[in-house]
Amino acid sequence: MSTDVALRDLGLSTDARDEPGVLLGLRPRLRSWLWHHRVSIVSLTPLLAAVTVVAGAGLGRAPAPFDDEGTYVAQAWAVGAHHQLAHYTYWYDHPPLGWIQLAIGEWLLGPLFRSAHAIVVGRELVLVAHVVSAGLLYVLARRLGCRRGFALLAVALFGFSPLVVEWQRMVLLDNIALPWLLAAFVLAATPRRSLWAAAGAGLCLAVSVLTKETFLLLAPAVLWQLVRNSDRKTRSFCVTAFLTTATLCLVAYPLYALLKGELFPGASHVSLLDAVHFQLVGRASSGNVLSSSSVAHRTVMEWFHQDPWFVAMSISATAAAAWVPRLRPVALAMVIQLVMILRPGYLPIGYVVAALPFGALLAAGALDALASRDFGRRVRRPGLRLGLVSSVVIVALVVSIVAPRWERGLHSLNTDVSRSTWAAEQWIATNVPRDSRLIVDDTMWLDLVHDDFDSRESVVWFFKLDTTNNLDPSVMRMFPGGWRDFQYVVVTPSVRQSLADMGGLTPVRDAVANSTPVASFGTGDQYIEIRKIAVAPR
Repeated sequence: MSTDVALRDLGLSTDARDEPGVLLGLRPRLRSWLWHHRVSIVSLTPLLAAVTVVAGAGLGRAPAPFDDEGTYVAQAWAVGAHHQLAHYTYWYDHPPLGWIQLAIGEWLLGPLFRSAHAIVVGRELVLVAHVVSAGLLYVLARRLGCRRGFALLAVALFGFSPLVVEWQRMVLLDNIALPWLLAAFVLAATPRRSLWAAAGAGLCLAVSVLTKETFLLLAPAVLWQLVRNSDRKTRSFCVTAFLTTATLCLVAYPLYALLKGELFPGASHVSLLDAVHFQLVGRASSGNVLSSSSVAHRTVMEWFHQDPWFVAMSISATAAAAWVPRLRPVALAMVIQLVMILRPGYLPIGYVVAALPFGALLAAGALDALASRDFGRRVRRPGLRLGLVSSVVIVALVVSIVAPRWERGLHSLNTDVSRSTWAAEQWIATNVPRDSRLIVDDTMWLDLVHDDFDSRESVVWFFKLDTTNNLDPSVMRMFPGGWRDFQYVVVTPSVRQSLADMGGLTPVRDAVANSTPVASFGTGDQYIEIRKIAVAPR
């Protein structure tokens, strides 16, 4: 094959060789792509800008920082500053790819973010992932056959719901994994139906799972989308490419543990199988979601009160998707999430994150189907042939109903509920000697390290003071005197909640019992005490 023919096959002009680079030949393709998608670009860009503003306004004020956020930014700091997987012994509680991505994001975008608080910087990086997720949601809606207006509605539901905004602001592994999961769906639904797209879907699914392991539960939905979209003649090849790519990527995690000698349990080291056992059966159950006294019930009701309209539309649309074949794989993703919420066992408070884009897509997709003539013919109800006018009416009606509630919810997210945390950090930085030892939670651990407290000797995450709820014994070996080796304990909402809900943590309980308050900040749920331990160190 001649060089000219090869260039033409790639879509490049034959005189591209005379230009500074062959990539210049991609300009016509780029211009063609921009022209073909000009309406979507013009309509989606301002919507994504609005989503960015709504999600980014006040992200340092609300919601209040909590321990998981501090853990992930501290682990990202360990990756970037010390080339280690965690700031303490990595014990396989989650795959590390999530905070590795955070570390890479901070390395690339860090100069753009000037906050003095590590969690706020992490939230700004997560904001980038949220906007990418919103854009991918639009592409997925269009590839599933939604008309442009309803695809934009899906983005609006996902971008402006107070429930979504609050949870998408947090530095959670789920938020980092979400754009990868949506990318897997987008590639599985590509109209080109190529083997490369199927392999790419498997790769994106694997990245999402290695970011947050619970996303593996959604693999059947992605696979169904791929099977439904692929050509019958090449379906087996596409499925093989998808499964092979995903499996080869996922097996790297247990292979890493095996090479480290940490796959199987042992007396003197952490192990992947120990961590899996802890995550599956070792954690305290959240109870029955239908029991009003259970933690699971309180968690679900918190989601509902944040935006009852979004929750109701998502669940209703999941049921309605049975009438719309093109939405069934997405509905399966929602059903899987609902079943896992209803099961007995531990329910993470951030579990709702993975369901949010699918709820928005199903709500918009169901309304699109309701307004379509095809749906009216399918159910043999001529009255449902609503057309364009009815589509506009439906969208306007939804917006008019939910907008007032959303305005109030979004306004509450600008209330500064993080002030007590930042004030406590400032007091410690000003008044506590750098050679003192403090028991803190991870919301302020990294900020205090940045304030020149020693990351190993001076500030210690309270969760690591015993092995009742974690498998890392390194801190206990460093402080044989337990709580007596410390001068201060900082009692934050996270510490109080853990002491109330979890067993063990005896050194922390003893430190609080043998200390007196020297400073306090905030009120109610955001009350923070800095307490000086009364017993002299041994």
